[in-house]
Amino acid sequence: MTKKVGKNQKIMKRVCILFILFLVAFNTSFAQQVLKKGFLVACGDDKLFIIDPNKSNDNHTEIIWKWAVSDAKSLPASYIPLLKSLDECKAVMGNKKILVTSFTGATILVDIASKDVEFYAKTPMAHSVDLLPNNRIVVANSTHPKGNSIELYDLNKNEKVLFTDSLYSGHGVAWNPKYKLLYVLGYQHLKTYSLVNWYSENPSLKLESSWQLPDKSGHDLFRIDGDTFLISTHHSVFLFNNNNKSFTDFTLLNGKNDIKSVNYYPKKNSLIYTVAEESWWTKNIYMVNPNKTIKLPGLKLYKVRKAI
Repeated sequence: MTKKVGKNQKIMKRVCILFILFLVAFNTSFAQQVLKKGFLVACGDDKLFIIDPNKSNDNHTEIIWKWAVSDAKSLPASYIPLLKSLDECKAVMGNKKILVTSFTGATILVDIASKDVEFYAKTPMAHSVDLLPNNRIVVANSTHPKGNSIELYDLNKNEKVLFTDSLYSGHGVAWNPKYKLLYVLGYQHLKTYSLVNWYSENPSLKLESSWQLPDKSGHDLFRIDGDTFLISTHHSVFLFNNNNKSFTDFTLLNGKNDIKSVNYYPKKNSLIYTVAEESWWTKNIYMVNPNKTIKLPGLKLYKVRKAI
């Protein structure tokens, strides 16, 4: 009898292990299927959307996946009002998760498969976030009594600020793996930081360089490649060349004001962007090559990002 019970326990243990492995594989496969390369991630109000642009046109928006703050079961209740105006949504970790900021006061990491939140922190008027090596993130905070800064976090430690530095009207952050430098965008400056004591318990960032922008009110920062960045300001959009440290006009968006997010892929001369059309928001995603407008009516849409 004892031998039979022991054998049954071993069988059940194997079944449990196989089931867990199945769930892991299923969730990974589901996330990859939902957010394929080339799909768009859009954010506004307290919602995220994944859109297939190839099946979308001026009359139809092909929404593959959507998320609202209420879908996050592990999120503390105190965060719900802090996530009512999402303003950044970057696909990370093999397009399985989305880094999200809200200018109403929080930064989170959303798992696509489970729709749950795996990291959260209170970040005053956050406007952008990016993933750094060793599972760390940096957040740009805009004009708030406790903001005007960049903040460093570890995704394994909710709410614990590891490092901070001042940055007036922080709006953009972008990691550059080619030079192992972090680029940050504020109201009047583009700055770079190096990583210090990075694999210790007390990492920090060291300011390496700073350039004054050709126009005030830096808004969005997009890394095209290791040597070229796209920067939007209140009145213009510029290309920044890392080699000669120069700013030049981005001709595809000449004369455009209030560009809230911009994504550019030079091989196909492809452009995806949002522009403020009603106060600070819009309901439209604009694409160039191919030319189309994707609409999300009833949403105060802020940014769009492409999964790569």
